[in-house]
Amino acid sequence: MIRILAVLAALFCVMPALAQDLPAGLDKANAIVIDTTKGRIVVKLRTDLAPQHAARLKQLAREGFYNNVPFHRVIGGFMAQTGDGQNFNGTGGSKYPNLKAEFSSVPFKRGIVGMARRGDSVDSANSQFFIMFGDAPSLNGQYTVIGEVAAGMDVVDNLKKAPSGSPSGAVTDPDKMLKVQVASDIR
Repeated sequence: MIRILAVLAALFCVMPALAQDLPAGLDKANAIVIDTTKGRIVVKLRTDLAPQHAARLKQLAREGFYNNVPFHRVIGGFMAQTGDGQNFNGTGGSKYPNLKAEFSSVPFKRGIVGMARRGDSVDSANSQFFIMFGDAPSLNGQYTVIGEVAAGMDVVDNLKKAPSGSPSGAVTDPDKMLKVQVASDIR
């Protein structure tokens, strides 16, 4: 009974987000819509910069891999990380092989979406990604820029953050991506 109520509550929270229009001029074939516990985030994928990474995010979204996945690492003023649909804690990836880095000259600034990777290997991005709260020039040329928030940065700003001073940025009882879809697939 509690699970049913939890599902109904989650659906109740998502319904207003589902009714929202997408940004005008959005290339729906190259955008993902992330309905979260806090509202909707729309990400314009940069297929011109990172075609393999964009294809992977769309593939995983279509498979439902990202549904109910937490924002497991959220550091105020820096970034919110998600995408571990395997272990749900930041230690997992997908069933697909890691991707070769697709670095660009696009700077990591507020709203940029980057692919997470293991610190010891530039070619280890798989399924996890992060959204920037602010500028982080130290990431420039070190991580693949996959896209940019086209709508919903206020939702990103409201995600539950780790306690200040937390070295890992791990969040207790984190917000989640309830449903992630390629915009062109939404009916």
